[in-house]
Order: sequence, then structure tokens, then C-alpha cells
Amino acid sequence: MLTVLGIFFAVAPAVVWTTIARTRPVGFAIGGTLLAGASLLISVQQGWIHAPRPDAHLVFTVLAPVLIACGAGLEGRHEDSPVPEWIVRRNGAIGFLGMQFALTLVAGLLYALMISEGSKAPPSKALPPLPPGISMVNEGTSCGSGGCWRAATVTSEDGLSRPEIIRELGLQQESCRSSGWLLDWRDLCVSARDNGKNVTIYAGWGY
Repeated sequence: MLTVLGIFFAVAPAVVWTTIARTRPVGFAIGGTLLAGASLLISVQQGWIHAPRPDAHLVFTVLAPVLIACGAGLEGRHEDSPVPEWIVRRNGAIGFLGMQFALTLVAGLLYALMISEGSKAPPSKALPPLPPGISMVNEGTSCGSGGCWRAATVTSEDGLSRPEIIRELGLQQESCRSSGWLLDWRDLCVSARDNGKNVTIYAGWGY
């Protein structure tokens, strides 16, 4: 169900444009650009492109109406005064896109408020991929005064020592990267520690 809603969200601006486009050159150019943007957004939704989903939705929702407005303006330079039926369709398109933007903005603000509490550990995909020969023994989450984090214990199937495992993981030092562009200002930090028996990988949020 969520996948269907996500696809509808992505292609909706292109569908709206088809109802108000009046010229072929501009119509195809704007329509093609909107479909390309929809394809990128769907790729982010499905995880084929790694990017922060809330930020991608917000950027798409802002840029799509701007692109449609530019297309309508370009068409107006080459066409006669629009007929009343087109004005009705244009007003409907403005209303739909405005509603889509408002819903996205509200959802984005709620998301930003939710993550500001810092009460949820990063997802499993925040942990780095394991090289061949290194396997995961267990995985779980823990919380403390500094927030919540995800931890995974790993071991070597090839007899590597614990320091060698950490080198294979490339985590001799803590590694941090930005989690988002606009709505999510946190850093996702990953580190590995020798616990005396195995190696534990930690993933947590930094502020």
C-alpha cells in the first residue's frame, strides 16, 4: 500500500501537467522532466538510490510546482488567451499541488520533531556491510543518557584476530556522515570496539 502511495505521489505532478499543457514542445519538455524527477524519487523510495527519503520528497514537492509554473508561463508567450475550461483545470491543478505541498510540509515537520527526541536507534541498514569471512553473531539496540544506538557483534570465520577484523571493517576510527540535507540534521556515526572476546560494531546518532 505504501509503495502504491509513494508512486502516486511521485507521478502526480506529471499527471497534473498533462491536464493543463497546451503546446507540444513545452508540454513534452516539462512532462519529460517531471517523469525523470518521478523516476528518481521512486528510486529513492525503493532504496535503489541512497538518499534521505524525507528530504527527497520535500525537494521534489517544491520543485515540481515551480517547473509546472515555468512551463505554463512559457506556453503563455506563444499561445492566445486561454479558454475558460483551461482556467478551471489550471485552478484545480494549483489546488492539488498546493494540497500535496502542504501535506508534505506537515509530514516533514512532524518527522523533524520526532527525530529531535533522539529516542530511536538507527535502522539495521546503518551498520556497514560485512566483508567476506566476517559474520554477525547477534544484533540489538540499547539506550542510555546519550540516546539510543544499534550494536552488532561480529566474528571472523577465517581466524582473523580482533584488531584484524576492525581493520577489515575499515573502522579503526569512528566514521560519521550526514544523515540528511534539510529535515534531518543528525550525523550517523559508526565505530567498532574490541570487547575482549569479539568485535562489536556500533551505529548511533550524532548531533
